[in-house]
Amino acid sequence: MEIITYPDPILMRKAVPIEEIDNKICQIAQEMLDTMYDACGLGLAAPQIGLSKRLVVIDVTGEKTGERVFINPQIIEERGEAIEEEGCLSFPGVMGKVIRSQYVTVTAYNLEGEKLKIEAEGLLSRVWQHEIDHINGRLFIEMMTPASRIANNQKIKEFELAYQNSRAGVG
Repeated sequence: MEIITYPDPILMRKAVPIEEIDNKICQIAQEMLDTMYDACGLGLAAPQIGLSKRLVVIDVTGEKTGERVFINPQIIEERGEAIEEEGCLSFPGVMGKVIRSQYVTVTAYNLEGEKLKIEAEGLLSRVWQHEIDHINGRLFIEMMTPASRIANNQKIKEFELAYQNSRAGVG
């Protein structure tokens, strides 16, 4: 699967809920995990591969031991605040300080249709928030500190120009 990069419009749209967990969803989830590992990511949301679905995969171990698939996840509780460096597979080469909650509680469904309630803090909390933002059409650059946004402004403009040129058939 190809990872969609900014400013593709699908990254800014709210994804639609998954109504039925079928073989196709299971296959997409496995392909998303493979894509995430190939890109050395900790998480990947369906809009990042061009699908407007509320589906995310996460593995903060990076070793294919903690891989998890989550359907229709939502944050139901947030606490605390932390500012940490973050990157995004849809923004290659862009890193910046992002303000996130330190702790979250999330509900989601697994591939068997079982409802889960997950509590997370630290890195896992950050990954959850990042991926759920993706399925809500929100980008990590929107939560960057002002200094990080300024530091990355040129790179972000380069993404926008490259996208415009690709749509116009230039370059």
